[in-house]
Amino acid sequence: MAEYDLLCIGNAIVDVISPCEEEFLVENAIQKGGMTLIDTERAEALYAAMSPGTEASGGSAANTIACFASLGGKGAFIGKVADDQLGTIFNHDIHATGITFETAPNAGDGAPTARCLILVTPDGERSMNTFLGACTELGPQDIDEDLVKASKVTYFEGYLWDPPKAKEAIVKAAHAAHAAGRQVAMTLSDDFCVARYRNEFLDLLRSGTVDIVFANETEALALYETDNLDEALDRLGRDAPKLAIVTRGEKGCIIVEGQARTVVPASPVDKVVDATGAGDAFAGGYLMGHIAGMPREICGRLAVESAAHVIAKIGARPQRPLKDLPAIAEILAS
Repeated sequence: MAEYDLLCIGNAIVDVISPCEEEFLVENAIQKGGMTLIDTERAEALYAAMSPGTEASGGSAANTIACFASLGGKGAFIGKVADDQLGTIFNHDIHATGITFETAPNAGDGAPTARCLILVTPDGERSMNTFLGACTELGPQDIDEDLVKASKVTYFEGYLWDPPKAKEAIVKAAHAAHAAGRQVAMTLSDDFCVARYRNEFLDLLRSGTVDIVFANETEALALYETDNLDEALDRLGRDAPKLAIVTRGEKGCIIVEGQARTVVPASPVDKVVDATGAGDAFAGGYLMGHIAGMPREICGRLAVESAAHVIAKIGARPQRPLKDLPAIAEILAS
């Protein structure tokens, strides 16, 4: 099997992105800035109430591998869709970016392809309402161990801890990766997800199942149930086997390696249009540098530049190859 730089495992979702005012969130009891799991009835009601939106393939880890490929990396993805219209859209979009995606779809009367209804308020904040559908059927049978062993890093999203069988799939993938001398990375996904699975996420780090962890500031604080960032960073430095990267929005990021810290400032953005996928793009950029063996600060610069491009437009994926953006091209050439 050909070698891959990065394998991402995650929820295969088609996003429906729609602008709204703050009042819409209040009227429809939507938690601003987080991800809420919804059932079919709620999905249909919200979709009917939303203003016209933009459909695009999404899912946290899928966005990360799309950004990674846009930077010139060779990637693969494992995720579950159905043999339906939205599944066809997802398949087309991910293959169009040059990513290997061969997970068998649900057929017949299985669950339909997942969709995420994303409401974007004028401040660029996104509030996600996710119907997981076929994602709940991702399990150990979908993990191609040869693919995992052929990938330098296997990365997964914390959201996978919601579908029960997906946990088994991740543990299987992690064992296969480590058996082949590869690394495993994860993102904590959001602070609500951390609240649901805090002890399990800590165990993933402390047991060495995960080597590298990505988190934003609120997720890191939630993981250690503290309001002191320095305390959270100190504890992350002790728990993360190799590396922890904490994003801080307009303040950039902090890279934690044991007790060493590297601070990388954010890349300036004229206006935040849509924060959807900012963390996903950041992870794709950082892992591009990490896998290439670049210094930590350079990895961070690739990450913040990738995120800056994504938040300046609608949607979670690049509109043009990230490797062609002047700031990123300069970093890659250095």
